Amino acid sequence: MLEEYKNIIVRMPNWLGDIVMATPVLEDLRRKYPKARITAMCQESCAKLLEHNPFIDNIFIYKRPKNTFLGRGVRDVIDNIRCGNYDLGVLLTNSFSSAFWFWKAGVEYSLGYEGNMRRVFLDKPLPFPPSRHSQHLVKTYKQVLAPLGISLSEHYPRLYITGEEERDMDALLDRYGVSNEDMLIGINPSAAYGEAKCWLPERFVFLVKRLLENPKVKVCLVGDQKGKGLVTEIYEKIGSENVYNFAGNTTLRQLATLINRCNLFITNDSGPMHMAAALRVPLLALFGSTNEITTGPYKFGDVIHKHADCSPCYKRSCPRDFRCMNAIAVEDVYEKAFKILNHLEQ
Repeated sequence: MLEEYKNIIVRMPNWLGDIVMATPVLEDLRRKYPKARITAMCQESCAKLLEHNPFIDNIFIYKRPKNTFLGRGVRDVIDNIRCGNYDLGVLLTNSFSSAFWFWKAGVEYSLGYEGNMRRVFLDKPLPFPPSRHSQHLVKTYKQVLAPLGISLSEHYPRLYITGEEERDMDALLDRYGVSNEDMLIGINPSAAYGEAKCWLPERFVFLVKRLLENPKVKVCLVGDQKGKGLVTEIYEKIGSENVYNFAGNTTLRQLATLINRCNLFITNDSGPMHMAAALRVPLLALFGSTNEITTGPYKFGDVIHKHADCSPCYKRSCPRDFRCMNAIAVEDVYEKAFKILNHLEQ
């Protein structure tokens, strides 16, 4: 193992929220190796989230190959990694394929967690931390760097929005009639992983109607293309000119900029939740089937979790009576949101 690396590649996770939670690794590497060229390897669907990150020099964007072993798509990815001449590879994914790609491409020294039969491909295979299931995923990602002499730091997930992006968003919101004097609340009713992570749609409807009793409040509903139908259904049931439906109509960068513009963001456990936390936007996250200790907003934001006896189950859909989310009443969320907004106005 070298004492000083000059060309580093970091295989970022696949899910949107996981990518956000892994960003402190990039900052840790930059501070350890200030002169190195650092490349973040990321799937095409999420890569733009890392744009303008000051701790990396390049984003290696790739499409997930259809072939899992040595089909043309895999060979292309491996060839592109080989062209980088990387002397250090950091794997934040746990898949067999990612370790195999680094090994096949000749990455000089690679490290990551063992498992999935990939130990043979890693120069430094690490056992998972004993506290893996009782600590935040941000820490688990950062502990991959321990063999490099990088200890746990207080760096937290970060995203970066440019001034130009902020001006473009202000212009867009102005066309909708949203001014800087308005209290803009972002609401994300969907979640990519499955419906078990989603609070009941009718309760989002009632919540928004309560929030709109404050004449200063305007609401933007967000979501990806997959969740557009659900969000549109909620939007139509609210039926207010002070609610705007952005679901499926923003790029990833625009979504980040819109969240950054919000005075408060209310969301299920999701990628946008982690985006809001990384942008330090006042945040209220609703948890049911998942665990806020391991994947909640990291050291920022408020969480409502009623801790049903079967939670966390990590299922995509509830096989029982959805008691974890049914336990969260509209009044629970409204009261917490009211306190946050009241604090902001003081």
